[in-house]
Amino acid sequence: MEQTLLNIGFGSSVVAERVVAIVSPNSAPMKRLKDDAKEEKRLVDATHGRKTRSIIVMDSNHIVLSAIQSETISLRYATLKESK
Repeated sequence: MEQTLLNIGFGSSVVAERVVAIVSPNSAPMKRLKDDAKEEKRLVDATHGRKTRSIIVMDSNHIVLSAIQSETISLRYATLKESK
């Protein structure tokens, strides 16, 4: 089975079919989600030391942090879905 990779910036990718949501990290619930995932060791930090600009929720219950704006990643995701 071929998997489509979604570029989340700076050389990092996730499997597009496993993405549940792409959200902005600015609200209190998203900060709580990130903190809970870190505590439970489900957090994947793909920011490479940069500011977190989006949170990607995966179907495996992992939370992935990216330094790319959530709008940009959403556009990349939509483009991948259209090309299928």
